[in-house]
Amino acid sequence: MIEAIGNQYVVARPVYSANAFGEEHKKKQRRHKTFLDHLKQCCSCSTQKAKRIALSSFPIASWLPAYRIKEWLLSDIVSGISTGMVAVLQGLAFALLVTVPPGYGLYAAFFPVIIYFFLGTSRHISVGPFPVLSMMVGAVVVRLTPTADTADPTVSNSSVGNDSALDDHKVMVAATVTILSGIIQMLLGVLKLGFVVIYLSESLISGFTTAAAVHVLVSQLKFMLQLTVPAHTDPFSLFKVLISVFSQIEKTNIADLVTSLVILFVVFVVKEINQRYKAKLPVPIPIELIMTVIATGVSYGFDFKNRFKVAVIGEMKSGFQAPITPDAQTLQDTIGDCFGIAVVGFAVAFSVASVYSLKYDYPIDGNQELIALGVSNICGGSFRGFAASTALSRSGVQESTGGKTQIAGLISAIIVLIVILAIGFLLEPLQKSVLAALALGNLKGMLMQFTEIRRLWRKDKYDCIIWIMTFIFAVVLGLGLGLAASVAFQLLTIVFRTQFPKCSMLANVGRSNIYKNRKDYSDIYEPEGVKIFRCPSPLYFANIGFFKRKLIDAVRFGVITKNKPKKKKIQIQLKKGFICTVDCVKDSDEELDNDKIEELDQPINTTDLPFQIDWNADLPVNIVVPKISLHSLILDFSAVSFLDVSSMRGLKTILQEFIRIQVDVYIVGTDDDFIEKLGRCEFFDDEVKDSIFFLTIHDAVLHILMKKDYSTSKFNPSQEKGAKYDFTVNTNGGLRNRECQVRFFNRFVFI
Repeated sequence: MIEAIGNQYVVARPVYSANAFGEEHKKKQRRHKTFLDHLKQCCSCSTQKAKRIALSSFPIASWLPAYRIKEWLLSDIVSGISTGMVAVLQGLAFALLVTVPPGYGLYAAFFPVIIYFFLGTSRHISVGPFPVLSMMVGAVVVRLTPTADTADPTVSNSSVGNDSALDDHKVMVAATVTILSGIIQMLLGVLKLGFVVIYLSESLISGFTTAAAVHVLVSQLKFMLQLTVPAHTDPFSLFKVLISVFSQIEKTNIADLVTSLVILFVVFVVKEINQRYKAKLPVPIPIELIMTVIATGVSYGFDFKNRFKVAVIGEMKSGFQAPITPDAQTLQDTIGDCFGIAVVGFAVAFSVASVYSLKYDYPIDGNQELIALGVSNICGGSFRGFAASTALSRSGVQESTGGKTQIAGLISAIIVLIVILAIGFLLEPLQKSVLAALALGNLKGMLMQFTEIRRLWRKDKYDCIIWIMTFIFAVVLGLGLGLAASVAFQLLTIVFRTQFPKCSMLANVGRSNIYKNRKDYSDIYEPEGVKIFRCPSPLYFANIGFFKRKLIDAVRFGVITKNKPKKKKIQIQLKKGFICTVDCVKDSDEELDNDKIEELDQPINTTDLPFQIDWNADLPVNIVVPKISLHSLILDFSAVSFLDVSSMRGLKTILQEFIRIQVDVYIVGTDDDFIEKLGRCEFFDDEVKDSIFFLTIHDAVLHILMKKDYSTSKFNPSQEKGAKYDFTVNTNGGLRNRECQVRFFNRFVFI
């Protein structure tokens, strides 16, 4: 019965063990679905299911009929034009990261947008080239592209010497990688494996994108300075590129350098103005477009190409080229790279889409997003484009300029189409250094994530460490190996968190039914002879030893210690060997001297001895064992989600050791599945019984006090200073012997 009194409540119910609760409240018989049941449900067909599948496969059928033409169309048109102009420039700039001619970046900015318009679930992201993916694709292109020194056996020597043939080979590799990445994304979506992105945490993605921004920065130096830098794709490639750049620094083209610095300065200043006054500006200032028009006009008017020998975009082929067939050998050589590209591209797009879906309150489907991105990349790669995801800056432009739906994306694709078909030739005089500067201008947000380290450290040190190590791995090992190493390190941190959990001793707070860490509160009460130990992680083979050591330390000293304390040792000889007892405890980090104490093979089972040991009897003269006031131990397993067979054996051994020295052990907070698993594994016997399980800590405490037949309400305050809790231990941490003083207390009730 629960009775509310103002902002308080009074609960009147029996003290429940798990068995008592099960007898009073019978569980319903539930039939769990088998694999065949799930298969039948999956293969069943109905009109509603067919309609649901059609709507989920083509999300446009859900939102397009509800499109508000009068309210949204004008905003989408304005947003689409602004986003399209940015997409053109970013497509040209990011093509340099892929090391293909800039014109192919327009294909990557066009085809994915069209496909995503029909298949995507996000209404605000702008699909197209993304610098991190472009960098990853570029690394594969560089690795598989023959040079004058090392010719690919699949390419003839005459082709290698021909710049046009070399560009065609680069385009082939980039397109093949894009198609394979798209196939992987589509398969993951069809198989409903969108959850794979959960293994890329926010900290990992942030550190990885920041490292990718550093790679982009270094890779663009050769265009800004117009230097001939050999390609490097192995670990430490970033440092090798820097060495190559600085070794040729005297060959810098001053015109390209000055142009790049001016463009960077103006872009950074105007972007800062856009950010600071975004509430007052109707639309952000399209600084990239403005600077592109100015730079193109200046380069053409003053003939920079011939006068200053600057590198320009050159010929821009109008129209589309015929689709290509992926190269089979490239497919075999790039499976690992393509998987990383597919996962990173989806992770970035889905994280950005999630932000906008929460902001504007509409659902997105991770599996459908995988399918949409996969088909987009397959189509884009087939038409000689490269891998697409979403650029944060471009999506920000589409949203901030009033974009409501993917109609804005369709309009932006039309702008790109106009450039491809009609006005692309106007960009031929544009310097490549200008494109490099514009690409770097979009990296400000990614590089500013360095400032997140302090915030992460305050929130969670593990997340901060993941960020730092991901950044280091990606910078030193390269983006491909760096991503793999980062994921492995992140999973390793999860193992560390569970292998070395922060166990604690609990105490009653405020004379209620609330139990908290005894170190955190001053108004705590602990029934004498009762200890409550909490383990906040699963128990498995790797941490059961750590759990046992922390439990014994907590019981002996009342606190969780980091290391075993130093002890003065004496020996008591029994029939089965030597056991170690303690007559003094000192604060130290040293362990027991294993050379002077013989360790027993296993805990002593008193039933095997030819006599009965009275643990409360007086010991022989000159032998002193510290007395311990402990008769009951409560293990809070409310945070223990699972345990394996190895930890099950270890837990049973721990319980047996306590029971054999007359300490009652109770386990609280477990669910029914936990107890059922123990029963299936034959965990219980005559010594360890299933009656030790209770619903809550308070149930166990009340049961202990009723069992000891207390007659009045009585609490003992925390005995942090005066009490010593010492067990006799052997060198492997097992319990051996003790002198037990039992003081009886009176029954108490919390109201």
